[in-house]
Amino acid sequence: MQTRWSDLLPWLPIVVGMVALYAPTLNDLFSGLWGSDEHMHGPIVLAISVWLVYRNWSAMLEASKGQAPSAWGWPLVVVALLLYVVGHSQMILLFEVGSVIWLLAGLMLLFFGWRALKAQWFALFFMLFMVPLPSEIVDLVTMPMKMAVSYVAEHILYAVGYPIGRNGVVLQIGQYMLLVADACAGLQTLLTLEALGLLYLNLVRRDSAFRNITLAILIVPISFTANVIRVMALSLITYHFGNEAGQGFLHGFAGMVLFLSALLLIIGFDTALQFVEGLRKKKPAAAALGA
Repeated sequence: MQTRWSDLLPWLPIVVGMVALYAPTLNDLFSGLWGSDEHMHGPIVLAISVWLVYRNWSAMLEASKGQAPSAWGWPLVVVALLLYVVGHSQMILLFEVGSVIWLLAGLMLLFFGWRALKAQWFALFFMLFMVPLPSEIVDLVTMPMKMAVSYVAEHILYAVGYPIGRNGVVLQIGQYMLLVADACAGLQTLLTLEALGLLYLNLVRRDSAFRNITLAILIVPISFTANVIRVMALSLITYHFGNEAGQGFLHGFAGMVLFLSALLLIIGFDTALQFVEGLRKKKPAAAALGA
């Protein structure tokens, strides 16, 4: 069901109020964290989340017909405002940015009820991927990931004949040394690709639980593989065309290679799962005909 702009008009004052409330937060994010390579997915996730809410608005209104609003929204609104105040005053982005999810959930309950919240669950869940995690957690997980990506990239390139060595997360290929940065293989990159995979699942809307669950699990190794491809591409460009070309690739096209690789892998695995599922359905049908 398509959403009409007239359906959104009653919410215009609330939207204006939320924009005014979170304008300082957005200003801080755009001028700071979201300007870095590791968090550049933040505004993209925000834009997609807003689009998902708009896309499901009519379905939400339809689902809420005949259901009274829920007073359980008030505790969520209070929690959201407390998180915002604490996060903004103490510069805890986890609380400050995350509070918008609780606030939207509370408002949906207050205005429409539980079925409406259920209709918008994925849009609210998707917003989690724009919430900055504490640096301690990111650093703890990122280093083993960078080590693993560096190890795999080194062994693949060495196996095909390239003069490459590794010291920790530093690759030396020929005369060039490359540092595998957080943006190439960090936790934030993994979460970004996980968000891409889950968005793909939501948009294609497969009816098969087998395909959805399997593909959701496979997104983690797919993300790892895409990171390896990115590091290998950077290494090969640097080796063949020089350090300047490698740095230009890193800042210009590395992200495109990462997301394109991940998307193609997701589509490829989805196609393979469709084939496997088709074989699974044919076996009982063939058995029934044989009986």
